[in-house]
Amino acid sequence: MHFLILALVGVFLLSFPSFWIKYVLRKHGVRRDDLPGTGAELAIHLLKQYELHDVVVEETEEGRHHYDPGSKAVRLGPSVYHEKSLCAVAIAAHEVGHAIQFERQEIISVLRGRYQPVAQMFKKAGILMFGALPFVGILLRAPSAMFIFVALGILLQLIGALMYLIVLPEEWDASFGKALPILSKGEYVQEEDIPAVRRILKAAAFTYFAGALSDLVNIGRWLLILRR
Repeated sequence: MHFLILALVGVFLLSFPSFWIKYVLRKHGVRRDDLPGTGAELAIHLLKQYELHDVVVEETEEGRHHYDPGSKAVRLGPSVYHEKSLCAVAIAAHEVGHAIQFERQEIISVLRGRYQPVAQMFKKAGILMFGALPFVGILLRAPSAMFIFVALGILLQLIGALMYLIVLPEEWDASFGKALPILSKGEYVQEEDIPAVRRILKAAAFTYFAGALSDLVNIGRWLLILRR
């Protein structure tokens, strides 16, 4: 019973950042006609301002805002691409911040390009191993062999989740080293809106961190299932 309570508390603590991020983005996603343009228009303007002429702005799925260094594309979901809101302009500036990082070949962007694919590989390998458990259970009837197989799957997912934390300094710099100075000094938002913009940029910076914590929650769920 005590283990179950501790597990539920752990799940709540690990899941809280994701709920907080969604709350902040939804709260500040209200349309503001007093803003000079949409997220896409601001992104295009900033790319021209920083002379990133080979970087394009594209629309993508909702919630999948990102900068793709391979295609040199700032990709924004519909709520950012088409809308005028504090959330739209802050996220657009954040993603342009990533484009600036890669254009300058800053060390944090180089590390991300090197380690994020490795993290994805470990995560997918761990998920595949768990998906194969029913078949492996038939082949490996020895409990010790099954334990090793399960432990390896958990370890791979855990490594993948923790490696995502490497990108946190880059995300923080895109928000507060790039986007916030751009928005405040360029007077793209009003002074009274800066506190809200800070919260949005903090949420944007912690998106990958929250994703890593969600992966840890999933690993914990597997452990609870296997414990039964």
